[in-house]
Amino acid sequence: MPTTITPPNLERRPRRSEEDDGGNSRRPPNGHDLKRTGGGGDNDNWDNRPNRPGERLISYRLGLFFALGAVLLFFTGLVSVFSVTQPAGRLDVYNHAINAWLPAAVPPILWLSTAVLLLSSVTVEIARRHMFHPIDAMEEWFGLGHPVSRRALPWLLATLVLGSLFLAGQWIAWHQLALEGVTFRTSGAGGHSFYILTCAHAIHLAAGIVALIAAVVGLFAFRSVEDRQILVDCAAWYWHAIAALWLCLFTLLVFR
Repeated sequence: MPTTITPPNLERRPRRSEEDDGGNSRRPPNGHDLKRTGGGGDNDNWDNRPNRPGERLISYRLGLFFALGAVLLFFTGLVSVFSVTQPAGRLDVYNHAINAWLPAAVPPILWLSTAVLLLSSVTVEIARRHMFHPIDAMEEWFGLGHPVSRRALPWLLATLVLGSLFLAGQWIAWHQLALEGVTFRTSGAGGHSFYILTCAHAIHLAAGIVALIAAVVGLFAFRSVEDRQILVDCAAWYWHAIAALWLCLFTLLVFR
């Protein structure tokens, strides 16, 4: 009896990717999918979650930057008035030019207070960076202690002290001008601009001190690491903006 040769099974076997996808002809999850789904791929809808890590921080930063934009526009308007008023003048009955701009001498204490404010910007940045130190933040995420808050707290307190010293320096400058007879009522356009600009900045810096106090309280009041990071981060960026604004104003007052 002749031997029967059975032809080999030429039916194409499904590839591993087709076996794994349950017959839906879809590719298997790769590393990007695992990252999006939290690593398990169990339809946990990670992309649909409202608060992924870092999204709240970005949202608060955007809100802060919009608010700082409004502050910048406010001071731009003040400086515009400052610049328009400076060259204003008139002629007296003897055809002598009289400049309505009576510049107020910048008290020397402002040089020292400016250095103090710059130093406070350094201390608050150190506090902000401590809040995002990877190893320490991970320990707090796992409830292994509070190394982030413990390291950031002294630098926040130092910033509060330096900010208070800056405000004290502003008050001393106003008092020195008052002793010289240069008050808001008795001074000319230069004195008016000086008092308006410095007082407006002092109010915004006082708001920054309130934000720093809230950040310090938040280190103890909030259990979420992310909440504490948001408080310190936003307070620090606001402080940097106010310090940079003062540098611009101080340069304008000195070299006007």
